[in-house]
Amino acid sequence: MNKLVQARWCFLFPGQGSQRVGMGRDLYLKYHQPVAEIFETADDTLGFSISQICWNGPEEILRRTDITQPAIFLASYASYRVLVEHLPAPAVVAGHSLGEYTTLVAAGVLDWTDALRLVQRRGQLMAAINETTPGAMAVALGLAADAVERLCDAAIAATGEIVEVANYNESTQTVVSGTVAAVAEFLRLARPELPEGGKIKKLDVGAPFHCSLMSAVEAEFAAELETVEFRSPKTPVVVNVSGDFVTTGSEAREALRRQLAGSVRWTDTLARLVDFGAGTFVEIGPGKVLTGICRRSYPDMDCHSAADARRITALLDEYTLPNIA
Repeated sequence: MNKLVQARWCFLFPGQGSQRVGMGRDLYLKYHQPVAEIFETADDTLGFSISQICWNGPEEILRRTDITQPAIFLASYASYRVLVEHLPAPAVVAGHSLGEYTTLVAAGVLDWTDALRLVQRRGQLMAAINETTPGAMAVALGLAADAVERLCDAAIAATGEIVEVANYNESTQTVVSGTVAAVAEFLRLARPELPEGGKIKKLDVGAPFHCSLMSAVEAEFAAELETVEFRSPKTPVVVNVSGDFVTTGSEAREALRRQLAGSVRWTDTLARLVDFGAGTFVEIGPGKVLTGICRRSYPDMDCHSAADARRITALLDEYTLPNIA
């Protein structure tokens, strides 16, 4: 039986790492409009067939940072457009890293084609960093964030190079980013400190995201941000760099600039959303990473993944507004 939940809805949008070959194609087949128009417009906007890469790969192309970022944004935005016509309007929105761009579209801050162009440029600039200064990232599971910070400091002291916390995802899930040598030293130092059941591993990524190595392209990206109109949010937005709300377009623009080389403070972001009164979380876009984090961090919360057409249809069957055809 359909129902309309009374708790405040929160839409969450995933970041890089959630991509998969085939994403968006089931949406195109089941919800042809508006999905077909969105993918066609994206192809025209970017000047190449991002739709075909999303749907058919190959995987090695989809995994390229300059392709991955607009592809995830596009798949997430298409899912959002399907859902927003039927679900209660969200009371608040947030996105993880790249997902913040879809968030700002959902909040009325950015036009979606402007956000798509920004995401494309962001991916290109991030990929370029890895060509000049090869980097790496790793995730630590089971270690507290302060222990990870201490180990980063030790790795910096040992190598003279950069390794910093990139993502504070959960109380015991933290991602680090930096040069190849410094991340390797972090891994060496961290392994003996892992508790039983803990683990640490290098991530398969295309650049050292969310660390000071990205500062080299921050000015260029800031100039790109200035070419786009940022409006004040119509829906409250919590951003990564502060774990707090932005209330104006200029604050949202500044948050995106700082996010490039700044840490993703997802634990703070989720806490702020819960304090605000969010009661039903919906992760909109490929993957289920944020859904898993939400369930582990707040087991009593109502959490849903809208990662594909099947899950979207199930969600709409459970929670729908009255009088939907």
